[in-house]
Amino acid sequence: MIRLEHLNLVVQDIPKAVGFYKAAFPHWDVRTEGTGEWHGKPRNWMHFGDDYNYLTFNDNGEGNNRDLTGHQVGLSHLAFVVDNIEGIISRLAEAGFKPSNNGAAHPHRRNVYFIDMDGFEVEFVEYQSDIPEVRNSDAP
Repeated sequence: MIRLEHLNLVVQDIPKAVGFYKAAFPHWDVRTEGTGEWHGKPRNWMHFGDDYNYLTFNDNGEGNNRDLTGHQVGLSHLAFVVDNIEGIISRLAEAGFKPSNNGAAHPHRRNVYFIDMDGFEVEFVEYQSDIPEVRNSDAP
């Protein structure tokens, strides 16, 4: 079995980053946290998630994230499969976040994109079919 366990993100402010992801995933909690040094610069870090998946946040990030409308090499977006996309949209709206893109219409999936506090684009997708050929098709 192969599965993605975590993503390690450099952010400007860990509590602000956690605010976005806690709104999206209220069942996630701090797994562990600490301090360290990265190439001569002190940093705080946190593992935030559940027993199986998490995000690592590292503070003291500098500058801006890549231009999402540009063509620079880098992370385009993160994507999470969810069971209730309306719940995600509602919780993020209550936390002050608006969708950046409502995704393309598709008969077997619905997706929506948000931009988090550090400029990472985050996609949430809800599939309405368990058949991979159907839910992954390009048909509108």
